[in-house]
Amino acid sequence: MLLHVCCAHCAAYTVNHWREQGYEVSAFWYNPNIHPYTEHQQRLNAMKTLSERLKFPLIISAGYDLIDYFRRVVGHEADRCRYCFQLRLGQTADIAREQGFHTFTTTLLISPQQKHELIHEIGNSIAEETGIEFLYADLRKRYSESRHITKPLDLYRQQYCGCVYSEWERYGNIKQDK
Repeated sequence: MLLHVCCAHCAAYTVNHWREQGYEVSAFWYNPNIHPYTEHQQRLNAMKTLSERLKFPLIISAGYDLIDYFRRVVGHEADRCRYCFQLRLGQTADIAREQGFHTFTTTLLISPQQKHELIHEIGNSIAEETGIEFLYADLRKRYSESRHITKPLDLYRQQYCGCVYSEWERYGNIKQDK
């Protein structure tokens, strides 16, 4: 299985969950939505540490597709998550196909802040297009367990979803539907 990962805290329990289901888990880092770049790098470094500690392979996408991300979401801010999920899950499925994985999924499914129905819809649509099975599991009730796994590892923990819009909402006290 190729697991799209966005942060160490969401990945910890998710990796263990899929291992318990009998999958060999490899992780894929592709998150051009995370801003600013220093935030992206802090999260990536924490993910590298987690992959070493929990002993799973981590594939890191070359580059930082900032321009592609903004081209997709600008003008669609109210529905930005759809475009962001399509970009990141699409890239995950493409890498899965290229490298011989049969399934893909995402750590986004552990976050209580994410739109599960939308992720599920997009994952299934991409699966139909690519022939790589999308695995869905609602792991939201395990979110705190994931944090308990990572807390003793003293990893960087982010304070917002990742995109500049969610940072603005978080620190500007702006209420928006995601």
